[in-house]
Amino acid sequence: MPPRRVVPQVSPEHLYIHVPFCLRRCSYCDFAVTTARVPPVDAWLDAIAAELAWRRQHGSWTDPALKTIYVGGGTPSLLGTDAMQRLAETLRRFVSWDDTVEWTAEANPETFTAGLAHDWARAGVNRVSLGAQTFSAPALEWMGRLHGPDGPARAVDAARAAGIENLSIDLIFALPARLERDWEADLRRVIALDPEHVSLYGLTAESATPLGRWVASGREAMPDEDRYAAEYLLATELLGSAGFVHYEVSNFARPGRESLHNQAYWRHRPYLGLGPGAHSYEPPVRSWNVRDWAEYRRRVRAGEAPEEGREELSAGDMELERVWLGLRAADGLELERLSAAQVARAADWEREGWAERGGGVVRLTRHGWLLLDRLAVDLEAVRG
Repeated sequence: MPPRRVVPQVSPEHLYIHVPFCLRRCSYCDFAVTTARVPPVDAWLDAIAAELAWRRQHGSWTDPALKTIYVGGGTPSLLGTDAMQRLAETLRRFVSWDDTVEWTAEANPETFTAGLAHDWARAGVNRVSLGAQTFSAPALEWMGRLHGPDGPARAVDAARAAGIENLSIDLIFALPARLERDWEADLRRVIALDPEHVSLYGLTAESATPLGRWVASGREAMPDEDRYAAEYLLATELLGSAGFVHYEVSNFARPGRESLHNQAYWRHRPYLGLGPGAHSYEPPVRSWNVRDWAEYRRRVRAGEAPEEGREELSAGDMELERVWLGLRAADGLELERLSAAQVARAADWEREGWAERGGGVVRLTRHGWLLLDRLAVDLEAVRG
């Protein structure tokens, strides 16, 4: 029997599709990936179609019209030419979208060729997220990345030549000091590439990753909080001076180029996730698929539920998430939705330089964003 479904208030307009294949696993990676030099594209497309068929049969949505599509991974660019067009054909059997859709696909520079860029553009991809991470050769080798320092520039040129006008570049900061990575130089190089969007991620050592094991054994040392904060604040300064809008704790965009897909997450919108490890949110239910590619494929081929787990959020859970999501974005939290005690606490933050009030909202400053998790819990604790 399929699990009990709670009918959502709104049909999802945002779709995430996970590609679980990578040439190798990076040292810090905790995503649902499996290594494959030649990914099984046919099997993956068949599995995505099977999950969509299962969700149509057992789910509560019918032919949603999509506003955003996001193909992430893993390494979607490893799928090669024709895969994205075939994915589009598969999806259109179950969902619809028009020319206004934001269709993002992630790419690693070493597998994003000129031919692939043109193929993606013909398929309808209009936004590409490049995983550059750093331009430092020693740091790239330490991470397990396969592209060299010049790889991102070649990938940007390929995208531009194909007519893709919306590019995002990912960078990781707070690397171990012994790597002697020049963070300011990396920021200036990414600014010189003139992307529409930049995402920053502070390095974390998850226990199941090689990095987590290195740290646990004493082979590697993570930077302290002061260095983490200094690199984050330098990025906000340089990217802001270059004309990027800091619209979310980790994201910067040219005006009008904010990620619509990610904003759907931050605004608590319903979304559907397909593929191994993918998450879905149909208020008040959040669910997640099994992470293992082989088990995921077995389940959907057998017509079984791909979900590994699900939870129904209480009103309190949803309110805490609303607070946390509101604080992480520049839109902020509406003051009229806060209790008197919470408004007073926001005034305390303002005096500390962690927040500012105006236009009927409270929003965190860049210094406040460094304390995001702590402040979100603090604000909910004084609800009264």
